[in-house]
Amino acid sequence: MRLVVGRIGRAHGVRGDVAVDVRTDDPRARFADGARLFTDPESAGPLTVAGSRSHSGRLLVRFESVADRTAAERLAGVTLLVDSAAIAPVDDPDEFHDHELVGLAVRTVAGAEVGTVRDILHNAQDVLVVEGPGGEEVLVPFVRALVPEVDTAAGHLVIDPPPGLLDLS
Repeated sequence: MRLVVGRIGRAHGVRGDVAVDVRTDDPRARFADGARLFTDPESAGPLTVAGSRSHSGRLLVRFESVADRTAAERLAGVTLLVDSAAIAPVDDPDEFHDHELVGLAVRTVAGAEVGTVRDILHNAQDVLVVEGPGGEEVLVPFVRALVPEVDTAAGHLVIDPPPGLLDLS
């Protein structure tokens, strides 16, 4: 699975630097010298980071294959991606990357099948978007009281829903 880590914006200067709209929690690792990034569209890459720096609150990145402003301008709008296998798991057993949760089967503590995690919403509270077998959508706040067990290795998580949470009528 490929994950979005940034989107290329405008060219900066004449040497091929580009401004990047960062979409990752670890820009230092994702845009480190030598990091190889996939692109969308694929025809724009892959790109290898030659250097990165912060400038006026923006991340500026130079890629090995981009030698001048003209080449940098052609990259505007390109999405930068990494392979999820390249991202190490979080050390905290109570924290997960989104890609670790998407696709997990969901069942209740009583063993009833609920559906599959399709997305995670990050608002004031993280919320699991669970798609039921009939295509219905259930939103489950991602808190320990409601999600007491997450087993990514086994491919499932267990929820303890309060009355009415799963009642879609």
